Amino acid sequence: MMRLCLSGNRSMAVASTSRAGSGGVRASRIAASNYGAKVAVCEMPYSAIATDDAGGAGGTCVLRGCVPKKLFVYASEFREVFKDARGFGFDANPDVKQDWSSFLAKKRKELERLHNVYMSLLSNANVDFIEGRGRLVDAHTVEVGGKKYTAQNILVATGARAFVPKFEGSEHCIVSDHILEVPKVPKRLVIVGSGYIAVEFASIFNGLGTEVHLVFRQDQPLRGFDGEVRDFAASEYAKTGMHLHAGFSPVSVTKAADGTFNVKAKTKDGKEINLEGADYVLAATGRRPNIRNLGLEETGVKISDKGAIAVDRLSRTNVPSVWAIGDVTDRMALTPVALMEGMALVKTLFAGQDTAPDHADIATAVFSHPEIGTVGLTEEQAAERYGDLDIFTSSFKPMRNTISGNEGRAFMKVIVATDSDRVVGIHMVGPTSGEIMQGFGVAVKMGLTKTQLDSVVGIHPTSAEEFVTLRTATRKVRAKEAVPA
Repeated sequence: MMRLCLSGNRSMAVASTSRAGSGGVRASRIAASNYGAKVAVCEMPYSAIATDDAGGAGGTCVLRGCVPKKLFVYASEFREVFKDARGFGFDANPDVKQDWSSFLAKKRKELERLHNVYMSLLSNANVDFIEGRGRLVDAHTVEVGGKKYTAQNILVATGARAFVPKFEGSEHCIVSDHILEVPKVPKRLVIVGSGYIAVEFASIFNGLGTEVHLVFRQDQPLRGFDGEVRDFAASEYAKTGMHLHAGFSPVSVTKAADGTFNVKAKTKDGKEINLEGADYVLAATGRRPNIRNLGLEETGVKISDKGAIAVDRLSRTNVPSVWAIGDVTDRMALTPVALMEGMALVKTLFAGQDTAPDHADIATAVFSHPEIGTVGLTEEQAAERYGDLDIFTSSFKPMRNTISGNEGRAFMKVIVATDSDRVVGIHMVGPTSGEIMQGFGVAVKMGLTKTQLDSVVGIHPTSAEEFVTLRTATRKVRAKEAVPA
């Protein structure tokens, strides 16, 4: 999506080729409503699946990312709830039939409602909406549908798109946009990738009764997360029936006579697996910034080695009048981060306050099963930055699982910088981790110490109280070597 601004000293054009996403919409309406800026936004027509010619106000998160995915997460939880209910004396059938078409229809209706909400937000803020693909002509001009619009500042907030690696038959792969629109629940699904998108959809369809195979190159899923969290989560995923194929890279995807797909994958040492009869092959192998056909090169906007728009701490590009926020800058690809970056930019441009977005200690969650919540540094990052650490961990079976027969366990971890007593990382794997981590995100951001954490009285009985009762270090890290506590 592109946000465009008309001429004037307090004008901003928000440019976004196919995703009028959260960051651009927030920046546009706040600039217009709070600061009286003349703002125009350009966006492609609404569609459930994004293409070079379709998108819609709301962007990836609202229309084909966070929101529909979370609805799918909710749908995937009921089978286990019905199964667990038996342990509490209910005569529940976990194999109850789901009306998938009804669910999809309600999901689509909700997304259309949200799209209209975003359109209303722009309209009510007196932001001009221009439908079509935007392209920078020069440092102050954006062209849409043959018409040119000039502005003092241009904001590029075009987001990112799914990336599919090239290998034999990769054209048969679908991406996250498509998996949210499948006409029926697949019997067998192969997912290539191991990031949060991959494990979330693996958990979703595993919960819906699909036989799921996760194929990935690493030794564990979720690269970049804390090592202990990765190990624990992988073991829990396997308990739920998910098939994890670690160390494998896809070699080929071929279409069988019955319309299903066969996937061949291989390890570095030549070991092969053949996964046959997949209804779909989902490529969840990362996302790439949307920079194609924006006129960036012609305008002289610098692109980083990662293929993202290069910006300084204030989100300004090397062209002084062109700014960029969100996933297109490849800083931290999270919707709340794009919102923060948009708000900071508006203050810089229209409030006379140079405001740099703060990307430290941002809480996040992986809506897999079990869920993961995290804020701050991983143990690996903390050891590199602080050296001496005290590590507190706990693993237990949540109370709900004690009589249900559910074998799922929870894991909690607190990382403390020894010299300062500051809590520099909190991690959790287990039910409602995301909800729990939001509160701890505030505390860690404010400089929480272990002494302060220990002074808190827990809420009983909850899983979260475990965080305030961890008194004895599991191990102490000294000079990058773990020492038993």
